Amino acid sequence: MDRSKYSSHVAVKSKEDSMTKSELVNEVAKKANLSKKDAEKAITTFTAVVEETLRNGDSVQLTGFGKFAVSKRPVRTGRNPKTGEPMTIPASNVPKFVAGKALKEALK
Repeated sequence: MDRSKYSSHVAVKSKEDSMTKSELVNEVAKKANLSKKDAEKAITTFTAVVEETLRNGDSVQLTGFGKFAVSKRPVRTGRNPKTGEPMTIPASNVPKFVAGKALKEALK
């Protein structure tokens, strides 16, 4: 399997470090031969479309990369950390990402 399309030449200092949006913009601009302004517009548009799609209850699947979806958390009982008293935690919708096979393979 050709993993070169997933490799990045970005230096990451440690596991705790993560790429910031501006660093991502710079990398996308460089690798796609775009201006930084166009790269930022593309990333901002992508995230807005994913957010809107998830808000509508749908998912976004990028074959080989992964799937963005909404996970529904039911109402549950928890404890107030200060008092220890039981409390009800309301139901919520949370975003989740499931990595695709090609991405998982690239990280082995």
